[in-house]
Parts: sequence; structure tokens; C-alpha cells
Amino acid sequence: MTRVVFPLLILLVAGLFFASLLIGPAGLGLKQAMAALFGRGEGGDAVVMVMRDIRLPRAVLGLAVGAALGLAGAAMQGFLRNPLAEPGLIGVSSTAALGAVIALQTGLAAAFTLALPLAALLGAVLSVLLILLLAGPRGGALTLILAGIALSALAGAGTSLVLNLSPNPFAAAEIVFWMMGSLADRSMTHVWLALPFITLGCAALLTTGRGLDALTLGEDAAQSMGVDLARLRLVIVLGTAAAIGASVAVAGAVGFVGLVVPHLLRPLVGARPSRLLPASALGGAAMILAADIATRLIAPDRDLKLGVLTALVGAPFFLHLIWRMRRVEA
Repeated sequence: MTRVVFPLLILLVAGLFFASLLIGPAGLGLKQAMAALFGRGEGGDAVVMVMRDIRLPRAVLGLAVGAALGLAGAAMQGFLRNPLAEPGLIGVSSTAALGAVIALQTGLAAAFTLALPLAALLGAVLSVLLILLLAGPRGGALTLILAGIALSALAGAGTSLVLNLSPNPFAAAEIVFWMMGSLADRSMTHVWLALPFITLGCAALLTTGRGLDALTLGEDAAQSMGVDLARLRLVIVLGTAAAIGASVAVAGAVGFVGLVVPHLLRPLVGARPSRLLPASALGGAAMILAADIATRLIAPDRDLKLGVLTALVGAPFFLHLIWRMRRVEA
């Protein structure tokens, strides 16, 4: 089954990536779009700008952000051995969002193009430092979860406070819309800012496959097999922070991908995390690309937010998962 699943996922991601390049209000044909992407082609500078400055960054970010969310979700579930775990559990998403919200509220985002993603990345870095400080060098999974929940609550309260005290209704509306998540109006500048962090974070998470495989047998068994649990936790926390922090910085808060994708793929690739990690990266990329395409098709004139669509799909799945776990426990 695994031999079939991976080629199908790769073909699905490739197909959705090219579909993302071709679908949009400009109504460009395949030949015209590809000619504008790789050369000048017909239509002149306007068509080239649509392909290279609008659609290409959007497709690349959809691929990268989706892979980061799916991979981080699988890694967190494997490390915590909890099917309800997701990347935002350690507070990175909330603190990155708080950093971006502060940049929007103070006017830095309007004064400096990269102020918003840089502020979000700074928030993610601070969250990692606080998590490691709170959890300690040898803190277990429970300590990590509790520290993440506390940090998420604190960052959420800070975001609510900024919205509550905002004297400018337009700034408050911009904050709310940004927090819904979107890939629209992103440029190659956003790609070059986020891609190095996402790449490093995903590369770090992919190296944890062997340790997570051993951890499925229990912490004592993993340690007897030579797995350094403290190092494993550090790699997962840093990798998740880099990948998710950069993703939130450029795409806003997009939820449920890291929770849903590993569950959908686990029955197809088996329970071994080393197989689930790359599969979830591909599955996350496919989900975000598909959702972004859907936002353009469902409401092309209303700018339907990406995070809204993923929540509409992910929340019912989350409820179904809880219901199924309740039936198993009963």
C-alpha cells in the first residue's frame, strides 16, 4: 500500500500545484500561462506579472505552508503519542500571531513591508525560548503540553487585548482578516523570507523518524534502543517552531491541517511515524493547495479566507475523531 500511496500523493501535489498556477480571475489558458511563466509569451507584461508575481508565489507558499503544517502535526502526534495533538499545541502559532497583530496595530506593517512577517517570526522565536525555559532540559511530554497551553492562552489573551484596545476600527478589521489566514496578495519576497525557515524546520522534523518509531514502544524502550529523548524533544520543538512560525508569518493562522492530515494518511501508510512524516508533508501540501484553489472557485469576488475553509473541513473531522475515541473507550 505504501508503495502506491507515495507516488499518488506526489502526483496529486504536482497536479494541484499546476492547477493553482492556472486557476484565477484572469482566465489565462494553459499555453499562455506557461509561456508567461517561463518567458514573455502573449499578453505582454500584464500576463507575466499575473503569473510570476501573483500566482507563482501563491502556489509555492501553498506547497510550503501545507507541507510544514502536515509534517509538524505528524511529528507532534508521534512525540506526544496523542492523536489529538497538533502543531499549535506548543504555542508557536499563537505567539507568532500575536507578533503579527502587534505589527498591524502599531502601524509597522504599513510602514515597512516585511514588518508583519518579521514580527511573527520574532514571536515564534520568543515562544520557543519560553517553552524550553518552562519545560526545562529534561521535561517530559506532559510538561511540554502544559507549557504550550499556558503560552497559547497568554498569547491569545494578548491578541484579544490588542483588539479590545484598538482605537482604529480599520486596523481591528485588518487584524481579524489576517488571523483568518490567506495566501492572497503574497509576493516572492514573502516566499524568500519564509522558505528558508520552513525548509530547515521540515528537514529537522524528517530526521526524527527513527526516534519516533522507537518511542511508539514507550520511553523506556526508546531509551534502551539508544534514543536521546531530550535531544529528540529539542529537535521537534525547534523544527516545529521554525516551520510553523514561518508559515503563520506569511499565511496567517490556518488551523486543523496538522490534525486532520496525519489521521487521514495513517491507515494508508501504517502506524510507523517514519513513514507518516513524509506522507503528511505531501498530504498537507495537497490540502492547502486544494483549499486555496477552492477559495478562488467558491467566492472569487469575496476573498474567502483560507483558514475559514480549513476550519469548516477540519472541525467536523475533529468532532468525529472525539466521538470515535469515546466509542472505543466505552
